Amino acid sequence: MELISVQELKQRLDAGESLHILDVREPHEYQEANMGGLLLPLGTIMSMQLDEIEDWKNDEIIVHCRSGVRSLQACAALEQFGFGKTRNLTGGILAWQELQGK
Repeated sequence: MELISVQELKQRLDAGESLHILDVREPHEYQEANMGGLLLPLGTIMSMQLDEIEDWKNDEIIVHCRSGVRSLQACAALEQFGFGKTRNLTGGILAWQELQGK
């Protein structure tokens, strides 16, 4: 697992890169604010219900939550399940919103 800053993520998105962004928060959190990533709550990941992202196994996956704690756990779990290129978004959606001025 590696880390990615919100600044680096924004640069890559602004450059038009197609990225796999995984949001591991709960549905109500996703409804309040999201960056358009796929919602797959941490509990779902921990119970190995990964069919939605099975095709991403060999791709880079940028994982985020509210502040970076759950996404760190998700990255560790995904790596145990064979996903080799996980990146944890430092500061999570809170840092993203701050960068966006929201």
